[in-house]
Amino acid sequence: MTTAKAATGIAGLDDILGGGLSRGHIFLLEGQPGAGKTTVALQFLLHGIEQGETCLYITLSETAKELREGALSHGWELDERMQVFELTPPEMILDVQQQQSLLYSSDLELGEATRQIFDEVNRVKPDRVVLDSLSEVRLLAQGSLRYRRQILAIKHYFARFKATVLLLDDMTSEPLDKTLHSIAHGVVRLEEMAPDYGAERRRLRIMKYRGQKYRGGYHDFTIHRDGIHVYPRLVAAEHRARYERTQLSCGIAELDALLGGGVENGSSTLIIGPAGTGKSLISMVFAAAAVARGEKVALFIFDEELGLLFDRMKTLGIDLEAHQRDGNMVIQQVDAAEQSPGEFAHLVRSSVDDHNIKTVVIDSINGYHAAMLGESSPVLHIHELLLYLNRLGAATFMTVAQQGLVGDMKAPVDITYLADTVILMRYFEALGEVRRAVSVIKKRFGGHESTIREYKIGSHGLTVGKPLSAFQGVLRGVPTYVGEMPPLLAEDDQ
Repeated sequence: MTTAKAATGIAGLDDILGGGLSRGHIFLLEGQPGAGKTTVALQFLLHGIEQGETCLYITLSETAKELREGALSHGWELDERMQVFELTPPEMILDVQQQQSLLYSSDLELGEATRQIFDEVNRVKPDRVVLDSLSEVRLLAQGSLRYRRQILAIKHYFARFKATVLLLDDMTSEPLDKTLHSIAHGVVRLEEMAPDYGAERRRLRIMKYRGQKYRGGYHDFTIHRDGIHVYPRLVAAEHRARYERTQLSCGIAELDALLGGGVENGSSTLIIGPAGTGKSLISMVFAAAAVARGEKVALFIFDEELGLLFDRMKTLGIDLEAHQRDGNMVIQQVDAAEQSPGEFAHLVRSSVDDHNIKTVVIDSINGYHAAMLGESSPVLHIHELLLYLNRLGAATFMTVAQQGLVGDMKAPVDITYLADTVILMRYFEALGEVRRAVSVIKKRFGGHESTIREYKIGSHGLTVGKPLSAFQGVLRGVPTYVGEMPPLLAEDDQ
């Protein structure tokens, strides 16, 4: 038997919860002030109103006016369909002359507050209820035993109406106090983190959900004008598409030969080298070839401003702006300081799914890695994203800028073992000039050339020459000439 669910109205959160909150139960939504609890609660009730349900918001911490003003900041107007009950202290407690001296005022306050809540619930008979927040109830209880008894009383009273209840808590209790966790049917925790630079990062986690399978782990979320957006953690194993593995040409015969005929769809290619070697250009060459085959391409640009990228590639014969205008390319500028890894993975996933993308370019992994500062396992994020794209049959191209120009160089994150194909680009000195060399050092699908070829970047784009068989030590940057005539590209070869 499947338990009926009350959808929260937040697509990503409903996906994590397996459809929503089990009807007729109490759930705890906890988080520090500013984490987004009230916004989630309002979306939960507004979605209920859309479904024709009776909804009640009981506020102890905010006034009804403050609540409505907060809702307006998201473009939501709380009309008469949203029952808002502002719990106020009884007049007896506000009047100093009428305060009791034989009893603690907290005893009267707690009992009166609970009675007011019960009376309002009995009057409205709601399907969905939000109680904001439990901190005030905890203060009135002045003790863990009385607090637990009061929460249990509230729970059993709501059960009579078969209402789905969301209790908000700002986590002001003792860290080891799990009173609410043990009573609630499910617990959702919202967290907010402030990195050293950039926008705050928010994430949530399902701490508990009785009798329900849910998506575990942390999930990023953001707060926008239209409300909460949750990005479920990407699990590549849940996605697979049938496709025929084929070899993809880049349109440059010499580079295809170096790659053993090209790269395969459903595989990832890492283009690695120092700054200025043309890593972005090679990825754009593959993107332009995909468009020429009639496919759609997605570009995710971290490091370069789009206007500059468009102008630079246009001088090399690749009109990215025209491809974007024609709908053949989906080009996204990504700000590493503003986007979390989960939000970026969702951006890639939605672009691939919505536009049937078969070629993806991420330029560069350096920027992507910068977006994951503070993450304990950045490589796992990249692994899941690459595996997901591979399972859908997409060809993925990534660039990584290494530190340094010649000699021993290092990358900010080593993902060469994750990529199916690795293209290595290098500077080298020959005959008094700084030149460029390209080689393929890894390819999982089929064979490839083990040679090193020189290439040039000119007005006609990328030109790849013959293997540098007359040199040794090209990858070190200062090669030794061992041949009779340098097989180097001349200026008229560009």
